[in-house]
Amino acid sequence: MAARWTGALGGGMLAGCAAVGQLDQLPEGQYRAIQTNEATLRQALPPGRPLYARQQGDTLFFRADSLSPAQAKWPSLPAFYRLRPGHHVVVAARRFDLDVFTIPFKIRPSRGGVPLQLNTNFNAALYLGRRLDFYHLTSHQLLGGRRQPVVRTTGLGYGLFTGLGSSLITPDFTRQQAVTEYEGFVVHAGAAAIYDAHIFNLGLAIGADHLLGPDGRSWIYQHKPWFGVLFGLDLN
Repeated sequence: MAARWTGALGGGMLAGCAAVGQLDQLPEGQYRAIQTNEATLRQALPPGRPLYARQQGDTLFFRADSLSPAQAKWPSLPAFYRLRPGHHVVVAARRFDLDVFTIPFKIRPSRGGVPLQLNTNFNAALYLGRRLDFYHLTSHQLLGGRRQPVVRTTGLGYGLFTGLGSSLITPDFTRQQAVTEYEGFVVHAGAAAIYDAHIFNLGLAIGADHLLGPDGRSWIYQHKPWFGVLFGLDLN
């Protein structure tokens, strides 16, 4: 049931979203079968089946990967499959993810008599996590009968981040301990869920800040949770 749900999610998300990232071809490597509407492949590629795949032009080459005794009863994989218009194959790969993000804003809940805050100070973070990349492969019919392979990709992930930033420090934010207003230096850490469309990375985060310096002891947001958005580039 879980495999079918994942297949429907991955296939529907990719097939229905034209704005996802697009690749020249599928990276060669190990994958899991997710979904296909091709009759010749449907029986040979049940959801979750491991396989090794590579692409050459509009042709996919398959090899069964790490077959267990339980998997041996599955039909043999075809040696190759030619992408056709109107038909698609969706495969997925898991990997570790290392990204550098900016945090455009942080939302701080009301605390110490100070109302809900929206902070837009400079913040950067290094993110490390796990991700699941979906690849939707099909082809378009061009003039003259030639077929153009199309590979769309998107990724979902989760992980932890840490980084550096700044925050406005005032007497009201420090129980009247700060003698002036200034930009304080903070170290932050937290967890995030990431969406990667190959062109950009976007994430929702929850984290906490540690203000450096003597005012950290009286800062009302010290080690208190905030909510924010991550935006950045994929280093992989």
